[in-house]
Amino acid sequence: MGRVQLAINVRDVDEAIAFYSKLFDTEPAKVKPGYANFAIADPPLKLVLIQNEAAPGTLNHLGVEVAGRDEVAAATKRLSAKGLATVTEQGACCYAEQDKVWVTDPGGASWEVYTVLKDAEVMSPSGTACC
Repeated sequence: MGRVQLAINVRDVDEAIAFYSKLFDTEPAKVKPGYANFAIADPPLKLVLIQNEAAPGTLNHLGVEVAGRDEVAAATKRLSAKGLATVTEQGACCYAEQDKVWVTDPGGASWEVYTVLKDAEVMSPSGTACC
């Protein structure tokens, strides 16, 4: 399994949920205070909404969701071998326990390759963008 993730900052998460539910004809997979995510089948997309009134309509980060820890480890090895600076992260993030590796593109956009291990009740802070 693999799908692209797009995490965007929104002014009002409830208003954004209503809009994206109509746009993609699907309901969110998870809704928490100031946060929602959609697991969209067509097109295959993980859409994450993060309430950030100071920067609505801006990119929070991008990602690729993979099936498990082995794929995250393989991505870490591959990206490091290509000379990219990587930061690995394990633990709770965006209301889920995740393993991930981060890289930053030349323009400053953060990309994560991650797997969700299980749901969590809290959105823990992260040293990087989270989700």
